[in-house]
Amino acid sequence: MKVGLVCPYTWNVPGGVQQHIRDLAEALIGFGHEVSVITPADDDAELPPYAVPAGRAVPVPYNGSVARLAFGFLSAARVRRWINDGGFDVLHVHEPAAPSLGLLACWAADGPIVGTFHASYEKSRVVSVTAPILQSGLEKITGRIAVSEAARTTLVEHLGGDAVLIPNGVATERYAMAEPLPGWPGEGGALGFLGRMDEPRKGLQVLLRAFEILAPGRPGLRLLIAGPGDAADVTAKVAPGLRDRVVLLGMVSEQDKVRAYHSVDAFVAPNLGGESFGIVLAEAMSAGAPILASDIEAFDRVLLGGRAGALFPAGDHRALADAAAALLDDPARRKQLSAEARAAVRAYDWSAVARDVLRVYETVTAGAGAVVAGRGD
Repeated sequence: MKVGLVCPYTWNVPGGVQQHIRDLAEALIGFGHEVSVITPADDDAELPPYAVPAGRAVPVPYNGSVARLAFGFLSAARVRRWINDGGFDVLHVHEPAAPSLGLLACWAADGPIVGTFHASYEKSRVVSVTAPILQSGLEKITGRIAVSEAARTTLVEHLGGDAVLIPNGVATERYAMAEPLPGWPGEGGALGFLGRMDEPRKGLQVLLRAFEILAPGRPGLRLLIAGPGDAADVTAKVAPGLRDRVVLLGMVSEQDKVRAYHSVDAFVAPNLGGESFGIVLAEAMSAGAPILASDIEAFDRVLLGGRAGALFPAGDHRALADAAAALLDDPARRKQLSAEARAAVRAYDWSAVARDVLRVYETVTAGAGAVVAGRGD
């Protein structure tokens, strides 16, 4: 099967949707299918051999974050040409309601189209205002996937229609084994965070306040932070006497990201909301890292209500400090959470998830009798 995947966000900035599309593409290629991905990216961007650039991305506020999207005449022309040249049996667009390549592809194409909805939100002024315009593209989608119940609810309430639930996948073997980073975790204990440092909904500010409660009574405790953002701004939020114990890695390679999960006594996900799944949780679970996460709906579901990871009330830095202290002082509890996490995450391995996606492809292409084609020149 020839599959065209459409990525809405720039490839070279880390994000859960980009990771999902990359891993899905590689899983499908591993099954013997032919895959091409089109993504916002500069022409000289470093991309895998199966991906092609659709033009420079522009930062746009979207879903409580700043998304780097591509939407304009150049991108539209490149999407249309990619579709016409691709001869795809199925087109799979991600976040088709976002003002980016997925919507452009829906407008440009005829034929079997699958849409995956990742986002979860209660209200969106952008979606409310643009709903009539979106519908002209979304109505062409013949198979809909939601990565979580939260994403499915968002789709139903804001755009109408329904979707089959297929969760995000994770390449569990990629994260299972790795050497810790040099000098980690250390005898005094280590907490870890991975995410965009400058995005408030990721909750780093909550973790920093909790660390300031914990650190004075635990002289060897350190905090390992990985992800894009302004390191100087983060450092300025930490008390001067604790700054040498907060280590900022910035953006890391895939290899070092895996090593970071193996470098901490507890991985902390203090997100405040806006998450429909939590791919960092699945990665940390695959690595066997004991997890401490906010009790937002998506995290509660992935962590099986606290069985595969400890939970604390979202936004409560004192509760986070108390829960972290309890985990740091209880090696047996950490070992139990690690084992439960490794067992639970098997349900999200791409070997299973990609097959579920393929079944949707087979459903929408059955009897279609034609490949995906572009509309006009």
